[in-house]
Amino acid sequence: MIFRNRQEAGRSLASRLAKYANREDVIVLGVPRGGVPVAFEMATALNLPLDIFVLRKLGVPWHEELAFGAIGSGGGRVLNESVVEEFGISDVEIALVTRAEREELERRERLYRGSRPPLDVYGRTIILVDDGIATGSSIRAAIQALRQMKPAAIVVATPVAPQESCNRLQHEADELVCVEMPEPFYAIGEFYDDFSQVSDGEVNELLDSASRLRESGKKEYSAAA
Repeated sequence: MIFRNRQEAGRSLASRLAKYANREDVIVLGVPRGGVPVAFEMATALNLPLDIFVLRKLGVPWHEELAFGAIGSGGGRVLNESVVEEFGISDVEIALVTRAEREELERRERLYRGSRPPLDVYGRTIILVDDGIATGSSIRAAIQALRQMKPAAIVVATPVAPQESCNRLQHEADELVCVEMPEPFYAIGEFYDDFSQVSDGEVNELLDSASRLRESGKKEYSAAA
């Protein structure tokens, strides 16, 4: 299946998550930037609040594309001890990379959150949404970071991911919802007709729109609609 765009992908996810509609204890978290349009469609269809979860990879200093961990919204940090050990990354190097990425995470938090309150997921069911999952390493880091914030449950929802990644994530999330699990899988963008880059401005517009819809009392989701 090829999705026309992220909006269609979000509606496809909403149809599979109808049991969460209209619940006061559920919050949808989009991963900026590409996950936010998907999360917006899903959250508005199900009449659920929308927020973001900013995630920053911690890259090996001399090989930045390779992650030795990640940090996320709320201050959580996860380290991949096997990578740290294999590459001999020192505590000083870990601290320096973490500080730099935390500064960028905080910049993005300020940019996206503005006057919105800090993320609070304690005791709530989270639906964590991205526009696709490849290896799953970032989402696994996000799950571990979110666990530190003590939610009731974490549901990972994505339009497309390889079967192997889904198998791994099933053991770490409380629930995994994936519309398509194609093989072979090369890149997320090959499963979208329109996979254009999402801007920071679009992220903020969608968050503002979601808040306005909630405040205006959008009609409740109906499975028959």
